[in-house]
Amino acid sequence: MINPFKKSYTQKELNTFRFLSRIKLFEQLNYKEMSYFLPYFYLREYKMDEVVFFRNDPGNALYLVKSGKVSINIDVEEEFELLSVIKSGGAFGESSLLSESNRVYTAIIHSERAELYVLPKVNIHEIFEGHSNIKTKMTESLAELYNDFMVNLFKGYRSSMGLFNLSQVYKN
Repeated sequence: MINPFKKSYTQKELNTFRFLSRIKLFEQLNYKEMSYFLPYFYLREYKMDEVVFFRNDPGNALYLVKSGKVSINIDVEEEFELLSVIKSGGAFGESSLLSESNRVYTAIIHSERAELYVLPKVNIHEIFEGHSNIKTKMTESLAELYNDFMVNLFKGYRSSMGLFNLSQVYKN
């Protein structure tokens, strides 16, 4: 039986939901939960080598890559070392889900041009305040992402034969 009171979505909204469903932070959300974010997405265009944010900048927004590539870099002395390249359907700037946080890496456009959806932290936290189930699901996804990062860190440490002091990771 069809529910006549069930919200229907436009084709554009459905396309956005499918896009969000591929992103780890949103994959546990249903369409209704995702719909709360729609009014707050800002599409922004960037050009090659444009900096999205620097390490230590405040974590004021989450970024979703609609098209193009973004390099995630750590600064070592005067140079940037490439950590990863985020492609279409990826997200970065997850620290915006946390109350107080600064960026731990620098994000730079790595393709001729890129389109990024920008989701301001203030809007994320407004949604979290009104919908604890969304906050729980997204926090769980964030914990899974961070767990994956730690697994990869430990793999890298083992393969480097301990060329750095891993205890530095756990300093408060």
